[in-house]
Amino acid sequence: MLEELKEKVFRANLKLVEYGLVVLTWGNVSEIDRDKGLFVIKPSGVPYEKMTAEDMVVMDLNGNRVEGRLNPSSDTPTHLELYRHFPDIGGIVHTHSNWACSWAQAGRDVPAYGTTHADFANGAVPCARGLTQEEVESAYEQNTGKVIIEEFGKRGISAKEIPAVLVHRHGPFTWGSDAFKAVENALILEEVCKMASRTEQIAAMDPASRIGIEQYLLDKHYQRKHGKNAYYGQSK
Repeated sequence: MLEELKEKVFRANLKLVEYGLVVLTWGNVSEIDRDKGLFVIKPSGVPYEKMTAEDMVVMDLNGNRVEGRLNPSSDTPTHLELYRHFPDIGGIVHTHSNWACSWAQAGRDVPAYGTTHADFANGAVPCARGLTQEEVESAYEQNTGKVIIEEFGKRGISAKEIPAVLVHRHGPFTWGSDAFKAVENALILEEVCKMASRTEQIAAMDPASRIGIEQYLLDKHYQRKHGKNAYYGQSK
């Protein structure tokens, strides 16, 4: 069942290792087949070097394991909530990458300080609130997804225009049109978190420093790559 998708999700998970976004068994990638109402996700706690495409787990949108001999990622309920709420999402990534987690642990949004960020997201990457004790003790992973959805709703921002979020004291989640795009966005998020950290460090040395991107410049860079009349790259 979904053999091609299992192979794709397996390879996307290995990209996390290649890009240095995970260590040990941390992190997970999934992708959904909207027509079938099923998604494929990494198994829980399996070392990347031992993992195979056959180990990928097929889930339905009710949270049932449809195929797979191993338990799915413990973050599966978070993926499920996001797939249910955001119909444009085709793939999801969760990591504990160093720079993104540092911003999450600080409880800070990642500001758009330059055009690198603007090429990726149409504004700051939000940091959602931490979960309450009740939310952690009742349905932790599902409530993590609900907190992300709550944050986007509260701020009136689009998951299509901001393909990433931080969860306070936890870490980053990214998404995209498929598993590989979600991985690409996880890599970009890590880089813009690193750049933002260094920008603030350098700016702190000089009170005359001016950081932050003008709205017109952010709009230009985001729209030329993602807008209706985008012209970045090659036409298909």
